[in-house]
Amino acid sequence: MKKDGGMIIVQTMIFATVSIMIIGALAGWAATTVKTGRIAFNREQAFQSSEAGIDYYRWHLAHAPTDYQDGTGTSGPYIHFLKDKNNNTVGQFSLNITPPAPGSTLVKINSTGSSVLDPSYLRKIETEVVKPSIAKYSVAGNNAMRFGTGTEIFGPVHINGGIRFDGLAHNIVTSGTTTYTDTDSDACTTSNSYGVHTCLSPADPTYPATLPSRSDVFEAGRLISQPTIDFSGFTTDLAMLQANAISEGFYQNKAGSKYVGYHIVLKTNNTFDLYKINSWASLGNCSGSTYSFSVGTQTLQGNFNFPTNGIIFLEDNIVVDGQINGARLTIAAADLPVPSNPTNFKNIIVNNDLLYTSYDGSDSIGLIGQAGVMVGMKSEDNLKIDAALIAQNDRVGRFYYSGGGCAYKNREVISLYGMIASYARYGFAYTDDTGYAIRNITYDANLLYAPPPDFPLTGNQYNILSWQEVKN
Repeated sequence: MKKDGGMIIVQTMIFATVSIMIIGALAGWAATTVKTGRIAFNREQAFQSSEAGIDYYRWHLAHAPTDYQDGTGTSGPYIHFLKDKNNNTVGQFSLNITPPAPGSTLVKINSTGSSVLDPSYLRKIETEVVKPSIAKYSVAGNNAMRFGTGTEIFGPVHINGGIRFDGLAHNIVTSGTTTYTDTDSDACTTSNSYGVHTCLSPADPTYPATLPSRSDVFEAGRLISQPTIDFSGFTTDLAMLQANAISEGFYQNKAGSKYVGYHIVLKTNNTFDLYKINSWASLGNCSGSTYSFSVGTQTLQGNFNFPTNGIIFLEDNIVVDGQINGARLTIAAADLPVPSNPTNFKNIIVNNDLLYTSYDGSDSIGLIGQAGVMVGMKSEDNLKIDAALIAQNDRVGRFYYSGGGCAYKNREVISLYGMIASYARYGFAYTDDTGYAIRNITYDANLLYAPPPDFPLTGNQYNILSWQEVKN
C-alpha cells in the first residue's frame, strides 16, 4: 500500500509540473498576444492619424489654395490632435508642408501620426498633390480641327469641337461634341459626322451608325461628348502674367511705332538677348500672308538675366528662338487692356529652333500668344520646338505662303516636343501641300504637373499625384 501511494504522489507531482508549465506557457502566450495586439492597435492608430493629417491638409487647401503654413503664418511642423466621435483624443499628427516651386502647383505634404496610448509608435506618410494645367493634353483646341495625313501625335488630344483625324494617334482622342459638320472640301462625311472621325479608307460612317474601333488611327481609342475646356478664362491668366511680370519678372511695353516687335534669343547661361525688330524681311516672290513674320533688321537692346519668377511679358509681337539649360520660363505676347480690334492682338513667332538641353522636366518653356503662336516665312526646313504653346484667340500653326517662285512655301519637317492649345484650327500645313510635309507632335508628360510658371490650369482642385508610407 505504501508503494502504491508513493507512485501516486510521483504521478501527481509530474502532472502538476506539466500543468504548471502548460499554464505558464499559455499565460506567456496570452500576454504576448495581448502585447502584440496592443502594438498592432497603436501602430494602426498611428497610421490612421497620419492619414487623417493628409486628408485634413487636402481639405485645408480646398478652402485656402495658397496657404502652405496651416493658417499660422509660421513654419512647421503643425501639430493637431485626432478625436473620436465622443471628443476623446485618440492620436495626433504632425505636418510638414513643402510649398510649390515658383509657377508650379505641386505641394508636398508630410504627415507623421501617433496613438495617444503609446506615442513611441510613429507612422509617416508623404504625398504630393497638384492642380492639373492645360498642359495635360498634347493638343487642346476650342474649334473644330483636322489632323491630316502625315501627322503623328504622342499624347492625349482634346478638342471642344469636332475632330477629323487622318494621321496616327498613340493616345486617346476626345471631343466635346457628339456630331458636327466637316466643312473641308474633301470631307468623307459632312453633316452628322461623329465628333471624332477619320476619312482614311474605309471612312467612318455618320451618326448614329456604330463607329468602328479603327486602331490603325486611334491606337488608344476615341471618345465623344466629353467636358469642354474654357478658353475664355485665358484672358484672366494673361492679366495675371502681366502683373507678375511687372512685379517680379521681365516686362516691356510696346516696342514703338517704328518697330514691328521684339526678338528674344534664349541662352544656356540663363540670360537672353533682346532686340527690337525694325522691319520684317521682304516677302520676295511669296504671297498669301501680309508679312513674312521673319526678322529683317533689328537693334540689340541688351542682354538680360532670366527673371526669378520665370515670367517674360512683352506687349508686342515676339520672335523667339535659342536654347535653355535648367530654366523654366513663360513668355507671353499680349496687348492689355484687350484691344477692341482683334487685328491688334499679338503673336509669338518661332522660325528657328527653340530647344531644351534636358528632357527630364528641369527645362520648360511656355509660349502664350494673345492671337496665336505661329511659324513665319523664313522658317527652318527641319524646325524643332520644345515648348508648350497656347493661342488664346487665334491658332497655333504656320502663316500661309504660296506662289510659283516662293522658295519658302514648302518645308520638310516640324517636330514639337511639348503641347498645343489652340483656339482656332491649328495647322502647320495646308491642303495645297504648302507648309510642313511631316508634323511630329510629342507630348511632354512632365508638363502635366510641372508646367511652365503660372501656366493656365484646367481646375481648382488638388489631385493626388503620389502617396507612400515612409519607414521610420
